Amino acid sequence: MTRVLLPVDDREHARRACSLATGLFPGGTFVLLHVVNPSDAGYSRESAMPSAAEDWFEQRTERAQKLFDKVEAHMQEQTEEAPVTTERRTEVGQPARTIVEQIEGGEVDHVVMGSHGRRGISRLLLGSVAETVVRRSPVPVTVVQ
Repeated sequence: MTRVLLPVDDREHARRACSLATGLFPGGTFVLLHVVNPSDAGYSRESAMPSAAEDWFEQRTERAQKLFDKVEAHMQEQTEEAPVTTERRTEVGQPARTIVEQIEGGEVDHVVMGSHGRRGISRLLLGSVAETVVRRSPVPVTVVQ
């Protein structure tokens, strides 16, 4: 059985990647991965307090579970076959590095992920998670814009 890693967030590109993946890999197991990036917490006196950091992480984890619920429902709508088989993973780290680490763990055969489609200066300054994953992945990666 094919195992497909699907990095997900709440953007349209990720939803399109999930739709494509269900079509490309019917009967596969879809590993839904949401990466919580600690740099998104921001830096303030309040966020430096341990309880604030724990609250922030807890909120992100709850948000990830709701996101997984939406993604699974969307994927199920895309197929008329048996229920879609998924696994859920929430990891903390820098997105590109964390995704590649999950791939290198050897538990997936393919990756399908969305790209924000940045071009020009924006891409140079911000980098591209999808581009980094494509360059470093030992398994095939399909990128959806």
